[in-house]
Amino acid sequence: MRFMVARDGQDTALYVVEGEDAYRVTGRGGMDGTDLYGTIAGGPAQTAAAVEAAKSGAPVPAASLSPALPFNRFGKILCLGLNYVDHVKEGGYEIPSYPAMFIRVPSSMMAAGAPMIKPDCSDRLDYEVELMVIIGRGGRHIREEDALGHVFGYTVFNDGSVRDYQRKTHQWTPGKNFDATGSLGPIIVTPDELPAGAAGLKIQSRLNGQVMQDANTSDMMWPVAKTIATVSEFMTLEPGDLIAMGTPPGVGHARTPPVFMFPGDVVEVEIENICTCSNPVVSEADAAKNEAAA
Repeated sequence: MRFMVARDGQDTALYVVEGEDAYRVTGRGGMDGTDLYGTIAGGPAQTAAAVEAAKSGAPVPAASLSPALPFNRFGKILCLGLNYVDHVKEGGYEIPSYPAMFIRVPSSMMAAGAPMIKPDCSDRLDYEVELMVIIGRGGRHIREEDALGHVFGYTVFNDGSVRDYQRKTHQWTPGKNFDATGSLGPIIVTPDELPAGAAGLKIQSRLNGQVMQDANTSDMMWPVAKTIATVSEFMTLEPGDLIAMGTPPGVGHARTPPVFMFPGDVVEVEIENICTCSNPVVSEADAAKNEAAA
């Protein structure tokens, strides 16, 4: 199944997407949630009920909807760094024996299609295409062989990174948490429609139509199941938590000369059989003007 949270010009609702059609879930069959959380937390029975409710109404063109973030309130947003060998090498790091991890905050997240904000304090905004895992069933000390049963779905993430701020200290938090730099969605695909662990999928980023990153999710050093098991050693995972799986080689700061994103650019990140997430880049000053005028 393929889900999307989106606006139809009046309100925000959860939809089931089939091909070019979107079937509204919210407001049908007693389903009143406006995001994905209720469907996830209710387990497989709630997921099935959401699909049944959606099919009770007529579809609308999916292209007529404006994507929104999948959650009104985020749970944990955990991100892996250095999960592709060639990306580790291009960044000048040693191959790690344990995954590098950092946290993103909700204010850094944004929907597909929304403007990605280049901060006025830096000219080093970089792109990073990543697989994003959405946890469906929580737990602690999850065994690797059981871990994929805890996944609700997968989507695409652009881990927009402000490189000079990322490198100010050994901790990456500042460069990974500027407002509206982490783009997510718009489609969440359940595991039954993908290979186990979303392995073997082409993963790509494009800047103004030019391919910048081109790899395969099978290249990850810590696949999805191993990552969930590793994370659950030290924290309790809960329904709706997100885990970003790291980016492949080809990022802008490692190129000669470096390539960064500027106002007027359009960045696209795509994973085969999941979706494409596209965002225009705007300046912080222009974003503030647009918000004030809204």
